[in-house]
Amino acid sequence: MKEEKKVTQHRVTFLVCVSVLIFGLYLLRMVYLQLINGEKFLGMASNTTNYQFPITAARGDIVDQEGRSIATNTTCYNLLVNQLLMGENDVNQILQDLILILQDNSEEWNDQLLISMPDENGHYEFTADPDDEREQKSLAQVKENLNRQQYATADNVMNAIVEKFDLQEYDAEWQRLLGGVRYQMYSEGFSNRNRFTLAEDISDETMAIVRENGLNLPGAEIEETTVRVYPDGTLMPHLVGSVGKILAEDWKKVDKNGNETKPLKDLGYEMNDLIGQSGLESVFELDLRGKDGSKTVTVDSTGTIVGSSVTKEPEPGLTVRTTINQDFQKATYQALEKTILNLQQNGGQGTGAEANAGAAVVLDVKTGAVLAMANYPNYDLNLYQSNYDAYNADPALPLYNRAMMGLYTPGSIFKPAIATAGLLSGTIGLHEKVPCYGRYEYFDDYKPRCTSVKHRGPTDLFTAIQRSCNVFFYDVGRRTTSDVYNEYAKRLGMGVHTGLETEATVGRGLTEYTGRLTTKADSNYTSSLEIQAAIGQGNTVITPVQMATYAATLASHGTRYKVHMVDALLDSNTGEVVKSFDPVIVDQLQDNIGAFSAIERGMVGAAQANSVLATYPYTIACKTGSPQRSESYVNRAGTRKYFTNSNMIAYGPVEDPQIAVAVVIEYGGGGAKAAPVIADIFDAYFFAQSGTNENQPDEPIPDAEAEAAE
Repeated sequence: MKEEKKVTQHRVTFLVCVSVLIFGLYLLRMVYLQLINGEKFLGMASNTTNYQFPITAARGDIVDQEGRSIATNTTCYNLLVNQLLMGENDVNQILQDLILILQDNSEEWNDQLLISMPDENGHYEFTADPDDEREQKSLAQVKENLNRQQYATADNVMNAIVEKFDLQEYDAEWQRLLGGVRYQMYSEGFSNRNRFTLAEDISDETMAIVRENGLNLPGAEIEETTVRVYPDGTLMPHLVGSVGKILAEDWKKVDKNGNETKPLKDLGYEMNDLIGQSGLESVFELDLRGKDGSKTVTVDSTGTIVGSSVTKEPEPGLTVRTTINQDFQKATYQALEKTILNLQQNGGQGTGAEANAGAAVVLDVKTGAVLAMANYPNYDLNLYQSNYDAYNADPALPLYNRAMMGLYTPGSIFKPAIATAGLLSGTIGLHEKVPCYGRYEYFDDYKPRCTSVKHRGPTDLFTAIQRSCNVFFYDVGRRTTSDVYNEYAKRLGMGVHTGLETEATVGRGLTEYTGRLTTKADSNYTSSLEIQAAIGQGNTVITPVQMATYAATLASHGTRYKVHMVDALLDSNTGEVVKSFDPVIVDQLQDNIGAFSAIERGMVGAAQANSVLATYPYTIACKTGSPQRSESYVNRAGTRKYFTNSNMIAYGPVEDPQIAVAVVIEYGGGGAKAAPVIADIFDAYFFAQSGTNENQPDEPIPDAEAEAAE
């Protein structure tokens, strides 16, 4: 019994000692954790990292003068890849699953790698257009980023991509599919702090499938955003412009010292943001884009997301209000289109059958505001991205902004500028006459002709403008000299920028060509060239918007306004004006002798001699021009003739001018052929609201006599 009792006591003692030892160890560990390294481990336990992600602000609208949307937004959903949410999962596998979903639903995804899919032997080809400078630069950048020489083949580049992104286990097709996306992610700086947009504007079906499979697709996010839409994409696409993703070559720039800069990042842009690429979308980009908000995601030391909150609400961009009325813009385009199609159908060889393009510009005489600016042929801005290749290949050049960039010989519409210069410089008097007997006899070796339509002998200013007498303006131009008449032409709005909104901080903005006037410094200058320039020929070329500016300056008797197509920026929420753009006078010709009234009388006479405008309800002042083109044809009589354009400027009502119009029709066959466009535009401006111009028959092609006056 005693032995058993001793054994029991020893066991108890042993167990007590073991318990004390274990307790001591725990106590020592607690002392180590809480007293010695307590602060360190407390910091580790509570250590978190905040990641900020942008919340894109709604882009401001572009609206017409009455507030109707020209460019606006609609809600859409993008598929994003978030590395922070992806954790340690295989990014290639997740991307493959997402691409399969996108393929099944016929969706496109973000892959701009200029390399083809593999052929049957597993080889690749570059797809960059050899003539496209932007694509060639992009391809060169890919090679540089992958440490490959510029002579590297497509196979060389794909091998580098496969190695860089661990794609060895995939077949050639999936190496290209995944490699394209992985390289795009790399080029856009994909990281814990920078999500990647895999697909934009996905369908409801795609969105539902991704959400249903969310547990198997870690890192895949559906984000509600907006996409740019144009209620009528054909309204004024050349002016509105487009929105697109920031290109890699635009994101990084090299300064004059060879240092790499990121100007867009300095302006607050992220790599995958959208920006205005051209037109008003680009000119007013910094106003339209708004201010992005931000969402903060908090992650603890184990990688677990422990919090998410909106830390800054986005602010929508401003609304850009244009000076253009949608209905009038449509009517102006329709007037131009109708006349061109009518000429194609009913015009003869060299007299309009070949008409295929043109432009029309309408300005407010009292402010310089653009009321309409139409280009024919046109295109649909909503289809710009998808149909770009077809538009770009179209020989009719629908993407070309003829109104602002088309350089046209003015022809006889230049004659009122010569009259202005002659009168205001004192070279001629109001009642001075120049003898016209069919030829200008001043030069011994050069005797240009005049049509002499309904005038002969001593010709005054009124008749010279009304009947477009070449001899009168040859003589006045020679006596005034190009040095003088060019200066007046510029002050009237030709050969200079009109003031249109063209400058852009980002993107291409709007381009306005200034054209040129014939000068004594021209390499082919002769005295005969100088008098040809006096009737709007020679080396002189101007744009339709300059022609309209010129017409508006004549209408206001010498006051030239800065041409503009935006009158205000508005708060998108309240509609209140944030910034207004008031009319600006840029020049004022002093007329103390009634020069503009005399010129106007001749231009009214020209309108009354035109079969289309003669009986118009309002008094119209106009001048036509039939400048020769370089192309020629042989008529039925076997005579070689030159094709001509149809140019026309007009304004009215003369008693109180409201609008000034310029029209150019390429291959139109003579200036008078543009008269129906002028009449339809005046109808749309003065009578459209009352409906008095509805269902009127097509205007006839002007008679040959009016055309011969050119």
